[in-house]
Amino acid sequence: MSVKPTPPTENKVISIRVLDKEYQVACPVEEESALLESARLLDEKMREIRNARKMVGADRVAVMAALNLAHDLLQLKSNSDNDEPVLDTKLRSLQNKVDAAIVRGRQLGL
Repeated sequence: MSVKPTPPTENKVISIRVLDKEYQVACPVEEESALLESARLLDEKMREIRNARKMVGADRVAVMAALNLAHDLLQLKSNSDNDEPVLDTKLRSLQNKVDAAIVRGRQLGL
């Protein structure tokens, strides 16, 4: 039995804006729209937290947004055991994107 190797996924570098800062993020071409939507959701959540809590530090706002989004995903997960693998994948993906944004922010001197 021969197993064909999967071709490498082509990555594309796209620009996203979160809290008025621009980040360059590489992602598979087929996930571009999902990444843009994730960035929009993250930006919305971070603005909401910053404005409601009068937080100034972008790191603190990012951590609070990540915790809130992770909490939302975990609640969805507990409500639907049938969707567990999908939610785990989405949670890991979101966490990776948040981690990448935080690293990029530190590289840019936030």
